[in-house]
Amino acid sequence: MLPDLNKWLSLQCMGMPNLKMPLMGIVQATSTRDPVPTNVARLGQVAQSSMYGNAKPENAIDGNRASNFNQGSCACTNNNLNPWWRLDLLKTHKINTVTITNRQDCCPERINGAEIRIGNSLNDNGNANPRCAVISSIAAGASQTFACNGMEGRYINIVIPGRTEYLTLCEVEVDGTLSETNVARLGQVAQSSMYGNAKPENAIDGNRASNFNQGSCACTNNNLNPWWRLDLLKTHKINTVTITNRQDCCPERINGAEIRIGNSLNDNGNANPRCAVISSIAAGASQTFACNGMEGRYINIVIPGRTEYLTLCEVEVDDVL
Repeated sequence: MLPDLNKWLSLQCMGMPNLKMPLMGIVQATSTRDPVPTNVARLGQVAQSSMYGNAKPENAIDGNRASNFNQGSCACTNNNLNPWWRLDLLKTHKINTVTITNRQDCCPERINGAEIRIGNSLNDNGNANPRCAVISSIAAGASQTFACNGMEGRYINIVIPGRTEYLTLCEVEVDGTLSETNVARLGQVAQSSMYGNAKPENAIDGNRASNFNQGSCACTNNNLNPWWRLDLLKTHKINTVTITNRQDCCPERINGAEIRIGNSLNDNGNANPRCAVISSIAAGASQTFACNGMEGRYINIVIPGRTEYLTLCEVEVDDVL
């Protein structure tokens, strides 16, 4: 950048006489790039169900996508039933995507049917956490990305259920961010009734999956004034409440629902002060409602004055720190 205008710039090009030209202005070059995903896997700790030779679990987060097993950059278990590999991120993260690189030199079909599980539980070594994806196949040596849509968890497992197999992972990359404080995960839940297996806990499982058939939504029966209630166990100042609506059917059912916050259980908590009325939420969308520090132990979502199904695919609550 040349700051002074109205002066002459002298240039000498090879094989040509000196050239002089006036400075007419300042040219500034800029460059824009798309945001680079943050691979939080590199910050974690890893384990696996067993180890084939020297194919340690750390090989899958070494930042190297080399997919020839003999190069020594792949993790691999022995030929076990239900083999698994686990990444511990040490803190809860919102997981956007998981990218897996498959072995190139042999046996790419071994990965077929593996599941990606994400959550905060170590039950069954973490393999019982909610499922992000099932891997139908990954081509030999290829890297494939699976969308987890903000699922929350500290642990990311890759497991081959129901089969005796080698689990080989040449690289696992995780794009995610540290979660804000979602105090809903710390509470207890109830609802006015339960449609099938759509239990109230599904709405605070950390999974925004909005296809009802994926089993991550809470739902009541078709009742008058259906409600769902979160008990935070003590009084909180509530900053926002975020609700994820069902995607595959009937998004209009949520229209007119109210968010109620307070410390009373009168009318099952539905008589507490109102934070917001939900006019609508698009199918599969997550919408945030500001409650501006309203205080309460109980957070209710109720559809008043109407016979309806109340379906909630996720409820997230951010309190005032």
